[in-house]
Amino acid sequence: MLLMGSIFLVLLLLGMPIAFTIGISALAFVFAEEFIPLTIAVQKMISSTQSFPLLAVPFFVLAGNLMNATGITSRLIRFAHVLTGHLIGGLAHVSVVLSALMGGISGSAVADAAMESRLLGPSMIKAGYSKGYSAAVIALSSLITATIPPSIGLILYGFVGEVSIGKLFIGGIVPGLLMTFILMGVSWLTAKKRGYGRARETRATLPEFKEAFKESFLALLFPLILIVGIRFGIFTPSEAGAFAAVYAFVVGKFVYKELTWETLKEVLRQTVRDNGIIMLIITCSGIFGYAIVYNRMPQTIAQWLLGVTNSPGLLLFIVLSFLFVAGMFMEATVNTLLLTPIFLPIMKSVGVDPVHFGILMMTIITMGGMTPPVGVAMYTTCSLLDCPTGEYIRDSIPFVAAILLEVALLAMFPSVVLFLPNLVFGG
Repeated sequence: MLLMGSIFLVLLLLGMPIAFTIGISALAFVFAEEFIPLTIAVQKMISSTQSFPLLAVPFFVLAGNLMNATGITSRLIRFAHVLTGHLIGGLAHVSVVLSALMGGISGSAVADAAMESRLLGPSMIKAGYSKGYSAAVIALSSLITATIPPSIGLILYGFVGEVSIGKLFIGGIVPGLLMTFILMGVSWLTAKKRGYGRARETRATLPEFKEAFKESFLALLFPLILIVGIRFGIFTPSEAGAFAAVYAFVVGKFVYKELTWETLKEVLRQTVRDNGIIMLIITCSGIFGYAIVYNRMPQTIAQWLLGVTNSPGLLLFIVLSFLFVAGMFMEATVNTLLLTPIFLPIMKSVGVDPVHFGILMMTIITMGGMTPPVGVAMYTTCSLLDCPTGEYIRDSIPFVAAILLEVALLAMFPSVVLFLPNLVFGG
């Protein structure tokens, strides 16, 4: 196990793609253990992909790419602008609200950050916002997609931890909305301090609001259809993903009429690339996870943590602190696949609800993508806006602090997360 961990850290520091880092270090463990046949490694890699719930991931990735290419995003931007453009720091609020709206569509924080960096970033900088502030708002607000359904991270967590994906989806609604309002509050305070103005001088009139709502209605309706369909058994989460892809195609091709065959080809190419990366990480994580279980790491860590304290609340904060650090060095998908089998059994053993823990875990490790030293969303946003990383880090501190405060509140008051799933599903 020491050999695997050492190789993993070395390859990670050398900048090797994370899928190969996981796969090579896990295979080194297999070769070093004379009692483990090589065929086990192959079997574990293949079996890690043989899951019906996992089908939801490629479908939702396709749906997100389709919706970004069919004019739905531009309509949502206008709707967000109508809602919040009159506030101080109007474009910052537009970014936050757009992330909340896009959370019900893209399901990916990095995809949301990249999209907003291209569409909103130049407008923010032109309006006088600093590059660091613009990048910080865009990157940190994309974290909302980690909880607002259909979050891809929640699907993976539910798949690995055998937790109801429907409950996770509904459990993420209140924390996602709460994060939206908290980030809007921070945006208002920081924008007022910096002297950033409004995106529009007056509130939107009722006809303007009606027109913007009408244009974006089909996009806003999608998450509602998704949740209602899963709750009443119309479709499973995997079937919901297939429905989402068909829904996006029909809306883009026949309603908005902005999806051309050339655009569709590019969407499919991008989807294949995105899913190829995700599935490669999942297959390599299969053998890595086997090595973790083989060495009884979950039991060892559980014994150590329970030796430190048997208080569920304190134990939860210790685990969340570890996940925060892990999120700074590894991508959220990898952390979900590798750390869920370790920490979820520990949390369940002390009485922490798996849905509650899942929302906290996905929020904290996804935020790692917005922090140094290995933040994918951070580097994506900074590169697209030509923003120095140091400037981004300085301007992101108020937003990171606000999110950590929210996570602490959610950890202390589980009912904020659980009352909606319990109300809908019974509990």
